[in-house]
Amino acid sequence: MSIAFIDLAAQQRRIRSRLDAAIARVLDHGGYVMGPEVRQFEAELAAFGQAPLSLSCANGTDAIALPLMAWGVGEGDAVFCPSFTFTATPEVVPWVGATPVFVDVLPDTFNLDPEKLEAAIAGVQAEGKLKPAVVIAVDLFGQPADYPTLRAICDRHGLKLISDSAQGFGCTLNGRHPIHWADVTTTSFFPAKPLGCYGDGGAVLCKDQALWDLMDSFRVHGKAVAQDLNGRVFEHESKYLNARIGMNSRLDSIQAAILIEKLAIFPEEITMRQAVADRYADGLKGSVLSTPAVIDGGQSVWAQYVIEHENRDGLAAHLKTQGVPTAVYYPVPMHVQEPYAHFQQGAGGLAVTEALAEKVLALPMHPYMDEAVQQQIIDAVKGFNG
Repeated sequence: MSIAFIDLAAQQRRIRSRLDAAIARVLDHGGYVMGPEVRQFEAELAAFGQAPLSLSCANGTDAIALPLMAWGVGEGDAVFCPSFTFTATPEVVPWVGATPVFVDVLPDTFNLDPEKLEAAIAGVQAEGKLKPAVVIAVDLFGQPADYPTLRAICDRHGLKLISDSAQGFGCTLNGRHPIHWADVTTTSFFPAKPLGCYGDGGAVLCKDQALWDLMDSFRVHGKAVAQDLNGRVFEHESKYLNARIGMNSRLDSIQAAILIEKLAIFPEEITMRQAVADRYADGLKGSVLSTPAVIDGGQSVWAQYVIEHENRDGLAAHLKTQGVPTAVYYPVPMHVQEPYAHFQQGAGGLAVTEALAEKVLALPMHPYMDEAVQQQIIDAVKGFNG
């Protein structure tokens, strides 16, 4: 029996009849783009994520770009983000003309290091070439960053705070979702995410109606929204009156319909993921360099289960012979990648990031993992002698 790294089929079997019915409803009404399911899903997503508002979009990358565009972030602005992340996090910064500044992460949670962030901000201010504008914290591998501390830093320096929760949507810190501290929370519905659709999709959670309206404008080709009209009457579709240069970043109704059904079981799946993570932690204790540490008071959604091993590549090769798939996140940090290498590194360097890139290995992880299969994985890891 082959072992799935992420078993999407198991979830589909559980709710297949509901998915079929949801898709059929979209086919029946024919509103394939931004149909009624989109508004329903946005409302349900906001309620789940403890946010006043949510705005869906085409993918998780656009979700990060939209608030930057709405805030007017651009040339001369510094946007602080980790290097130990997927390219989508820093990628959007040059899109708007701003400059990413890479900041190191903590050695235990792998999330943004507040002390290194403070040093990076001070370094940019001292240099005087860029204006600190935004911090993008990543909820890496499913767990929340240290938002109370990050919020305090942002408040001291007048910065916006984005929670990039593409891997971590649903995570909490002391019972609160990241939006409690962040100005916006962004997420991705890529199929492999804890809350994923069957294509691409993304969303932004926010607290401010005016910001929501601007992001709504940007996601639909810069269409005019209420704040653009100023008492002016426009009797045609708003997409034909363009107030700004935008993009095409709408969520398909079928994907929203699928996400409504998946969101209904998502809280239970988070509990199931925690049970899998607990079994890994117990079974692997003492057999690897480290198992994941979660911030005090934090609840991870366990998008990945990432261990550290001093002979990561040897272990991965061994596990492959045992039929156990693995993945490496992220073997080449962003600040080393050619398109990003010329951007600034925060004061204090990126030593933790560079060390993690050599040691981390992700094991199979999903809420429907059979205990016997998981024990097979644990035994295979413990059986490595390299």
